[in-house]
Amino acid sequence: MNDQQDQVKGLKGKTALVTGGTKGIGKAITTRLLAAGATVIVTARNEPDEQHPPYHFIAADLSQPDEVAKLAAQISNDFGGVDILINNMGANTFPGGGFTTLTDEHWYKALEINLLSSVRLDRALLPAMLEKKSGVIIHISSTSGQFPIWESTMAYSAAKSALNSYSKSLADEAGPQGVRVITVSPGLNKTEAMSAFLTELAKQAGITLEEMTQKLFDRVGGVPLGRMAEPEETAELVYFLVSPKASYISGANYFIDGGNFPVVK
Repeated sequence: MNDQQDQVKGLKGKTALVTGGTKGIGKAITTRLLAAGATVIVTARNEPDEQHPPYHFIAADLSQPDEVAKLAAQISNDFGGVDILINNMGANTFPGGGFTTLTDEHWYKALEINLLSSVRLDRALLPAMLEKKSGVIIHISSTSGQFPIWESTMAYSAAKSALNSYSKSLADEAGPQGVRVITVSPGLNKTEAMSAFLTELAKQAGITLEEMTQKLFDRVGGVPLGRMAEPEETAELVYFLVSPKASYISGANYFIDGGNFPVVK
């Protein structure tokens, strides 16, 4: 099979669910899986911008347990389950400034969005994968899970670190039963969410967006490749990991950060 055929047919016959799949990295992953021939279901709180999207859309707020249950039931009834689950939902919408700015509500919300949404969805959809003895689960984490920045990502980093640990544990449990579980930790990606995050930080600091962007680059120790990632670059890694070519990969955490991470991982 040549590269062009692989792009079209690599996932033909597979059904994938992408959470938070209407924007940013999630949208890029959705587009890549569609190009590879998969049937793709996308879920998010808000309707997609496209009038007639090429994927199946189901609205759901995955921070709510009952919404997760409804989503899983609909997928089971309409599609018979999924072969690929991309837990991409996540957000860092919490106040900066360190521990004094974060209330219990902020901490609970950070865990609901960045950890428990994935835990609940895995719990709902994984059993059917185990019955078939096949499937792939990808947890989209963040380099923040191992490189917290106290002034801007404290709650988010803690939640992503917990996701990393949970993902590894689940991989160890599900692997012997034929289901691969992998973590992908993007660094700085050029998305709408990143732009909004930096804009808010710049506003709080009273500096320009360009100055705040450079400040963030400096704060994380610089990015050797000198730029943020395009979401499509992260999506390409995810595609490889869910494809048959990655059939011996499970339990790993892949960092895609332009060389930013300052230690040997």
